[in-house]
Amino acid sequence: MKVLVTGAAGFIGFHLVNRLLKEGYQVFGLDNINNYYDVNLKYARLAETGIYSPKELYHSGGKRRKYKEIDFGDIIQSLITPNYRFIRLDLENRNDINKLFSIEKFDYVINLAAQAGVRYSIENPYAYIQSNIVGFFNILEACRHYSVKHLIYASSSSVYGNNKKIPFSEKDRVDNPVSLYAATKRSDELMAYTYSYLYNIPCTGLRFFTVYGAWGRPDMSPILFADAIIQDKPIKVFNNGEMERDFTFIDDIIESLIRLISIVPKTSPPYNIMNIGNGSPVNLMSFIEVMEDALGKKAKKLLMSMQPGDVKQTWANTNKLEKVVNYKPKVDINEGVKQFVKWYVSYYKQS
Repeated sequence: MKVLVTGAAGFIGFHLVNRLLKEGYQVFGLDNINNYYDVNLKYARLAETGIYSPKELYHSGGKRRKYKEIDFGDIIQSLITPNYRFIRLDLENRNDINKLFSIEKFDYVINLAAQAGVRYSIENPYAYIQSNIVGFFNILEACRHYSVKHLIYASSSSVYGNNKKIPFSEKDRVDNPVSLYAATKRSDELMAYTYSYLYNIPCTGLRFFTVYGAWGRPDMSPILFADAIIQDKPIKVFNNGEMERDFTFIDDIIESLIRLISIVPKTSPPYNIMNIGNGSPVNLMSFIEVMEDALGKKAKKLLMSMQPGDVKQTWANTNKLEKVVNYKPKVDINEGVKQFVKWYVSYYKQS
């Protein structure tokens, strides 16, 4: 079976590609490798799966270094496995996306590519419309015309906005987003439903809750906190620490995704939405304490007000996920942060 993973150089995409390869799938990765954060981290992830620029090869061991850029449109064969190829491409490029689907004839599509970041959506809204809406529309159109068996796509817990009812259930209303990022993710859900209804495309949308772990994004709290603690810089603690997040370890996300691939919705229309979260929210101050323990060093805290677009609490009701895939996310915050710090120290000490 051939699987397209968009966002393959990203945090979740990287882990998913590795797991799919271990499961014996034929995998095609796609990413535009934009500069929203350090592209060398993206290239380092790709290198771990044997994807290098054809201009010059760098091994991933030893001192971390800058990688040569991969040109747009180049299809790169992994040097580690014959079952993985990668292309640098923008989802907004409709013609090339259609050409890729026409040639490769994917069985499954897992769309993880998106412009991430709630706060950045306030500064640069255009990027979110282009990537998260126009780009996703192109994926839907390609799935429509090239008979994909199952489209799985990343939504976000941010669609719940400031809902007061907790834990958040898939049955809750989600029509009051408090950031443009959340609005684009909700738009994706609505577009996917419409395509499923009109064209009978099997679609499953996944509302991820605060994913963390090795190879995570540097704009998210684990790396921001770890960097600040190690460098004796103050941590920005928003809303004076009175926030809770349903931190979900990357391994639990990937296990859920792997189990969902072959579970095609049988409803009419063939459409499903589900939460993927740990189901156990953690207070922000408690999370910082766990990070301090793992690093063996105390944090300096700079208490700040609530930021525009942020929400005070996220908490996933995972009953639907557990019923569908017979799996409940299980890595607790202490074990997850310990594994994250082990990777963080190993990766960043090579800088």
